[in-house]
Amino acid sequence: MPRRLLLASLAVLSTIVIGTAGYWGIGGGQWPLGDCLYQAVIGITTVGFGEIVPLGETAFGRPFTIVLLAGGMVSAGWFVTTAAAFLIEGELSGLTWRKRMNTQVKKLAGHYIVCGGGSTGIHCVRELAAIGAPFVVVDRSEEVARTITRDLGCPAVVGDATHDEVLVEAGIERARGVISALTEDKDNLFVTVTARALNPALRIVAKAIDPRADGKLRRAGADSVVSPNMIGGLRLVSEMVRPEVVTFLDVMLRDKDRTLRIEEVQVPPCGARTRRICDLGLERHKLLLLAVKDPAGGERRLHYNPAPERVLGGGETLIVLGEPERVRQLSLEVAAG
Repeated sequence: MPRRLLLASLAVLSTIVIGTAGYWGIGGGQWPLGDCLYQAVIGITTVGFGEIVPLGETAFGRPFTIVLLAGGMVSAGWFVTTAAAFLIEGELSGLTWRKRMNTQVKKLAGHYIVCGGGSTGIHCVRELAAIGAPFVVVDRSEEVARTITRDLGCPAVVGDATHDEVLVEAGIERARGVISALTEDKDNLFVTVTARALNPALRIVAKAIDPRADGKLRRAGADSVVSPNMIGGLRLVSEMVRPEVVTFLDVMLRDKDRTLRIEEVQVPPCGARTRRICDLGLERHKLLLLAVKDPAGGERRLHYNPAPERVLGGGETLIVLGEPERVRQLSLEVAAG
């Protein structure tokens, strides 16, 4: 449609140029160029104020005007219909798209809401899509939201994530967590406060540029705060001192054939019954156990490379390496007992 509109605009402009040049040539260069342009415009637009230049004094003045009017009506009509179609179809397309997105969001529960699809948020949504997690992206720009939806097949909401009604439209009452990845710290602070008020059970992870914003975001209700600048600095050092480890992690994250991630599995309370790690079937699911986070003495402690005979009393978190789908299967089995 934009190409058609451009061609129609060029047709109208060309007609005006041809008309102006034609009148100037018919008048032998004696008629002012401004009058020739004015005569061409009022003719093509069918305003009909009268003859500005003396067309009747030349043999080709009025015959040329007849041809110009016919061509001008065609080009002007083409431009008007194309512009109207562009506006109407664009509006209808936008309404249809938003309705479809709203329908998809209403079907979600236990999903994640990513606020902001910019330079940071785009990586969040790509990772969520890669591991198969349900999510909704919220962005002020409809163009950005449409692009993400087209590329990743996820639902999106167009609006300001700092507003209550936008987060409600994204299904925050049914959501599992919110990632606030907006450009400004103050906006992430607003999202954190709003999200916590709308759903106290949410896990909220917020982005912070200014290190001083960390404490404010946590006091506002953020469970975790991530600084892209700090992460970038750590990555630079890692590339310098441990390049092979970084290469391993990059290959793991970017492998197109297999999606491997470090995930966590929650072990529910076992009551009087206990289970051993070797009874969970990690080998069957092709998962590598890296550590066990033990809720002992009110403080959570990590036990790296635990023995297969280690007894699980319930409440532990298993840190495993493997495919997300296999991790989900294991989580269901562990939860079912």
